[in-house]
Order: sequence, then C-alpha cells, then structure tokens
Amino acid sequence: MVQQFPGEFRDKDGFCDVGDYAAIGEGRTVALLSPDGSADWWCVPALDSPPLFDRLLDAEKGGYFQLVPQHPYRMTRQYRHNSNVLETVYETATGKVRITESVNSTLAGRLPWNELARRIEGLSGSVLMTLRMKIGTAGATRSPWKMETSHGTVWHVGSLQLMLRLSDALQPGNVRDDGAESQFTVHQTQRLLAAVLVTENEPLAVPTIARIDERIDTSDNAWRSWADSLGYNDKFKSHVLRSALALKFLWFAPTGALAAAATTSLPEGTGSGKNYDYRYAWVRDACMIIKSFIYTGALEDCQAAFSWLAGILRANGCEMHTCFQLNGQPIPEERSIAVNGYRGEQPVRVGNNASRQLQLSNYGDILDTAVLFTDSGHVLDLNTSRLLGQLANHCADTWRQPDSGMWELPDARHYTQSKMACWLALSQAVRLAKGQYIEPTWQGRWERERDRIRDWIETYCWSEERQSYCFWPGSEKLDASIALMHQYGKQVSPERMLSTLHLTDRELGTGEKMLYRYTGVEKEENTFVACAFWMAAALAVFGETEEAENRMNALLQPHEGQKNAGIMSEMYDVNQKKCCGNMPQGLSHLSVISAAYIISTSSEHKPLKVL
Repeated sequence: MVQQFPGEFRDKDGFCDVGDYAAIGEGRTVALLSPDGSADWWCVPALDSPPLFDRLLDAEKGGYFQLVPQHPYRMTRQYRHNSNVLETVYETATGKVRITESVNSTLAGRLPWNELARRIEGLSGSVLMTLRMKIGTAGATRSPWKMETSHGTVWHVGSLQLMLRLSDALQPGNVRDDGAESQFTVHQTQRLLAAVLVTENEPLAVPTIARIDERIDTSDNAWRSWADSLGYNDKFKSHVLRSALALKFLWFAPTGALAAAATTSLPEGTGSGKNYDYRYAWVRDACMIIKSFIYTGALEDCQAAFSWLAGILRANGCEMHTCFQLNGQPIPEERSIAVNGYRGEQPVRVGNNASRQLQLSNYGDILDTAVLFTDSGHVLDLNTSRLLGQLANHCADTWRQPDSGMWELPDARHYTQSKMACWLALSQAVRLAKGQYIEPTWQGRWERERDRIRDWIETYCWSEERQSYCFWPGSEKLDASIALMHQYGKQVSPERMLSTLHLTDRELGTGEKMLYRYTGVEKEENTFVACAFWMAAALAVFGETEEAENRMNALLQPHEGQKNAGIMSEMYDVNQKKCCGNMPQGLSHLSVISAAYIISTSSEHKPLKVL
C-alpha cells in the first residue's frame, strides 16, 4: 500500500489521527510511528510495560523519538513486501530521503535488549533533517537522567537503561536529562543510522552502528521467511498476509500469548469514557488467533498459542478468567493515571477489570478451537484432553447463569450469543469425545445439556415479531456478535439465523458496510471493525457468497486519508472517516483472516473445517 501525503499531520494540540500510525515490532514490543517521523508510542521491555515514548497520550509532555525534514515535504510510506519493516520516503524541494525502520531481532530470535533502528538514506539532492528524542515520564512516575560513560551518554529511566546510537554525522549538539536533539543534512547516496537501545535491570551492550544497520535487513529476511512459509493461497491473499504479519506484532513471543492491542486508552467514542487498556491476552482472542494461524498454515505459531492457552487454563484450575497478563499472571485491578489522554479524553487506564467477569462464550471459543486444532493434525496430550473435558463439564454446570456477554457489559444478563456459544461448546465436546480426543465418560450428559440449551434459545431468545434472535430474552435489541454463531445457525435453524443477519445488517449497519456492536451503542462509540468482517463471513456461510465477497472488497479498500499502511484499529468513525480505538487491534486483523478463509471455502465449495 503506497500513498502520498503532504505534511502537516498534527492538529493544533499536537495530536495525529489514530489512522495515521503505522507499527513496527519484534514479537515483544510495538512502536507506533506517525507520518511526521515520530515514534509516539513504545512500551519496553514488553507490550504491557509502562511506555518509554508516550506522546500518543500526551502531545505536550509525552516522550517520542523523531526523524523528520526541517522543510515542507511530501510523505510516502509502505511496508517492505511480506515484511514488518517499514519504509518512509520524504520528498522536499531540495531532495529526497528514505527512512527504513525496524524493531530489530536476529535469525536466532529476539535480542537480549530492545533495539529500535532507523536507517536514513539520501536518494537525491540533499535534505536538512531534525532528530529529536524526548524521554517520557510514564505519567510522572519516572524522572529520566543522563550519565556520561566511556561508551557515550546513557539515560536512566526508572529501571530502564537507554542509549542513543548514532552515526557520526548525527551526533547531537543538545543533550539533556530528558533527551537529545540534533540537526544534520543527508546527501544523495549517504547512509546514516539512528537507534535507541534499551534494557531493564540488566547491563547494556553497545553494538556497532554497522551491526545495528545489518540487523534491519536480518529482521526483514526473518519476516519474509515467515510470511513466505504460510500456506494461504485463496481470496484476498495480500490482505490476509498483511493481517497475519500485523498479528505477529501482538503475538508475545516469550510466552505465546496474544495481546488484544498494543495501546491503552485510545477512545472508542468522543466523551464516552470508553478508553480501555488492551495490552493483555484475552482467551477469546487467543482462540481466534489459533484458528487464523491454522487457516494460514502457521502451524508452529498455532502450537505455541494453543499450548499457552491450555497451560494458563490448567494453572487457574479451569476457572474461566476472561484475560491475563502476557506472562500469564492475573491482570492488575484497573486504575487511572495522571496523563492528559489522547485529545484530552479521560480516563487513561492501566489494568482491566474485565478479567474478573463471567463470559460464558469463552467455553465455545475454546472447545471449537480444540476441534479445529485436532482436525489440522495436532494430537492432544493427556493433560489438555482432561482439561477440555473439565471445561465441558463446567459449561454444562454454568450455562444457566447470567453473564457479562462477549461485550463485557456491566449488566449481567442471559445474552443470546453466550447461550449459543455454550451450545457450541458442548456440541464440540461431543465431537471430540466421539473422535476419542477426550474422555467420553460424560458424552451422554453433554448431548442432553446441549439439547436443553438449544431448546432454551429457541423458546426464549427468538422474537417472532422481529423475526430475529434478540440480544437477550424479552429484548427487542440486536447484537452483531450473533454473526459469529455460524454452527448454531447451520445445525439448528438456518432460516432464523439468516433472518437475524439481515435485520442486524439493516439496523446496525452503515452505508460503508460497517456495523455497530449492538442496538443503541452508536450514541457512545463508533462502528466496530471486526463486526463488519463477521457479517461478511456469516453471509457466505449461509449461501450469500457474492454479497459477502462484495463486502470484503469494500471493507478492504483503504479509507481516504488513512496513512497506517494497512494496520487496523478497533473502531471506525463513519461520519469523520477516521480510525479510532486501540491499535493495532488483534480482533480486527483476526476477523479479516477468518472472513477471507470462510468466503474462499464457501465460494469454491471446499469443505469448511470449522464455522
């Protein structure tokens, strides 16, 4: 995706639109890069650590690391082919310069330190550039200070130790406790480098400029090798590969966990207070990424993700927590921190209280994923087999309870989608038992309880007047997440499910094929990106493949003015044509892969492994 944009990119308060940001990362951290060359967000040493650069949430006081021409310019950016290495070209009246950016790794895996590297190449003429590094205070919890060493200036930021490694021509003339600044000129054929190196509570190695520069290409080769190994060759291939690469930003390599997003507190709607911390691993998202890795042929990643999920559930005694820290520990209780917030939106949150909610749909996610996992050629170990049987029994015991639903709502109700997911869980448990993947002792019980759930849904959750499954019994409201319940609709009532999809599309949809999550939520937030792809996939499952494919084509067209090179956020404002919410958003990219696979298999009459 190559687009040209003239600067300026920031509003009067110094903020860029969420859709302006591209991302770089290495499976441990993610940096968000604005079109004016600024790394405005980077949490180190891990995705859920406090931010080193936090200008994204505080344009005035936040930290950042910027390389940008001093004079007016036009910008073009794109990822390298099948890679997460980003290239940005700035063209001024005097010349053209390319910046190649990477959070580096090695062919043998991640580095012992975090290394954000930026190669600067003169393509023509000469360009006067500015380099600025300002270190953030993580909400006034750290006060950076510099120390001169025999290897150069080192900054201490709480438990972090940081060094700015620069080519000789970039050496700063202004070095302060909170950062550094320099001006330099890049001439045609000249090649320079700027990099930030960080460790936490460990010594800091000082690699040569040449080795750091070399690792940009090493990282690029590693990304290409991974992408080229994927086995997806169906419809929307380029978008599927870009989404798979985006998910690798969020897939926390040290443990196999998947962060829901790389950011916290980017608002879902103006003034709504819906500004949440998504830098944690949701059980639902873990299940979806396992499916996506299977669809794309990334079996090694699939194995790691499934092993993480099973291990976390066993460690918690089958108690169904909604989400976890990336290291598997419980998420800290939600709190607000003293940061101005993105465009002044409050609160700015750390932690997430959703981890303590009951969400019955997780049972369906896990058991359904286990079926696909075994169908794709994996053999379950005895501990995981026993775990799945225990989870099925837990589901059979608890499905009658009200829960918070997939949308993590404050009011516990008998949400229709939750009950459908419980039906799916027990249906898939029976299938696993028949395939001798799990102990069949309780198979008869699961069959009877599955049928009771079906009868309950058909009796209480169907609105004859609306000709639709409702949000919860007695409600006339609609819920877009019911579009995920393909198997329930196919096996119980295709006619009712298709009628529900059509009504949901009419009442929650927009002219751009986007959807709001549920009835009435448009007053508080914007359309939810994943819902649009869920709808496209569901329509394909129920035979409307042409409409589904048309929707995908419309949804995957880059929005005018969007500068993120294919990185998706959580939500989209159809009125202002802007991305919003946390990003990169794993659920958005997961839904692209799933919809592409389902539409491909449906339109080509291939067997669908899992719906």
